[in-house]
Amino acid sequence: MTLALVVGNMIGSGVFMLPASLAPYGWNAVFAWLITIGGAMCLALVFARLAQAFPRAGGPFAYTEEAFGRPAGFLVAWSYWISVWVANAAIAIASVSYASVFVPALAKTPGLAALVTVAVVWIVTAINCVGARAAGWTQLWTTVLKLLPLAGVAALAGLILLRKGPAAIAPFEPSALSPGGVTAAAALTLWALLGVESATIPAEQVDRPGRTIPRATLLGAAFTGLVYLVVSSAVLLLTPVAVLKSSNAPLADFVAYHGGGDLRLVLAAFASISALGALNGWVLLQGEMPAAMARDGVFPAWMAKTSTNGTPVRAHLLSSGLVTILVLTNYAKSLADAFTFMALLSTASSLFAYLFCSLAVLKLGREGRMPLSPALAIVAGAAAIYSAWTFYGAGWSVTFWGLVLLAAGAPLYVWMRRVGRRASEAAE
Repeated sequence: MTLALVVGNMIGSGVFMLPASLAPYGWNAVFAWLITIGGAMCLALVFARLAQAFPRAGGPFAYTEEAFGRPAGFLVAWSYWISVWVANAAIAIASVSYASVFVPALAKTPGLAALVTVAVVWIVTAINCVGARAAGWTQLWTTVLKLLPLAGVAALAGLILLRKGPAAIAPFEPSALSPGGVTAAAALTLWALLGVESATIPAEQVDRPGRTIPRATLLGAAFTGLVYLVVSSAVLLLTPVAVLKSSNAPLADFVAYHGGGDLRLVLAAFASISALGALNGWVLLQGEMPAAMARDGVFPAWMAKTSTNGTPVRAHLLSSGLVTILVLTNYAKSLADAFTFMALLSTASSLFAYLFCSLAVLKLGREGRMPLSPALAIVAGAAAIYSAWTFYGAGWSVTFWGLVLLAAGAPLYVWMRRVGRRASEAAE
């Protein structure tokens, strides 16, 4: 189940929706995938080693607080929580986007897609409120189902290459490659690999977390990177840009373009299920993360309250309420445009956590509080540089909104410090 949480959260909407967003970048996107997969593996090793040394619930927050103290821990917790519920908006949109293949009115009727997206969010929230085990079984089965269409797309790409040879591939033009193009594409491709840290969040729900979480994290990141490289590159290089860039269901349109016929409908159904599975896993995190923060006194105590089965229902309701607001305020955008904006915003918000956790390995290792080999130091340094570089690639508009959301947490931090001080004085 822990491996399914990592793979299921990483393989969600990205592989099914990103070909449309990446289409204008051409071969730049392929090189961006290679860099992103390398960066994701560095981050996976960072989180695996931190989970071994500090098997605490809260993941990025716990590790950052351990290394840099409460203020930095709050910054990471707040930004990561934002990235999770913004990601849930994007993933829910992706699920509805692929459902528009069966119900075209979803893409054509103003506001209808937003209402259906909100309904999907609350259905998945209800599943998670039943308990972590129910969410775990849902994640396991949806992860298995989502791999079937990806294998089919990879097989179709192989058949196309056997029939047509290299002539089927978009021509490689070195003059079209640019550092700016690769950087911008890499900010999008990282969205597809967000979730490498998923297993570290609900550590209290995991059996033998010091052993289980590192294995699931490393294996899940490596497997997912390989799947993305094969499937996304095949779709990008074997389909005309004009077909992909305005598509609400790019993998389904890839199949249709190459004569897949009714298989397009089958793939669209599986893609929608895949996004629902990823949404299920991320909704689990959007409740567990703030609840863990509340137990540590970082977020208000009422968010730590759980139901009789140990589920942080209040945290789930608040997070899904914010998802609802975000979706409804972007209802006028097309499904593809809304997805791209929210994916970039979620990526920018999560980069704070990735950067601080990479630096935490170096600091904790230097202080002798966790093992730090020369190889791990190099990997952690590379992960930190990669995180900063991708932040730049997200663009100024997304970075601005990310900083605005980050600044919105300042009043909460000041208030929580005041509450903690009053409680300490009362105790004395």
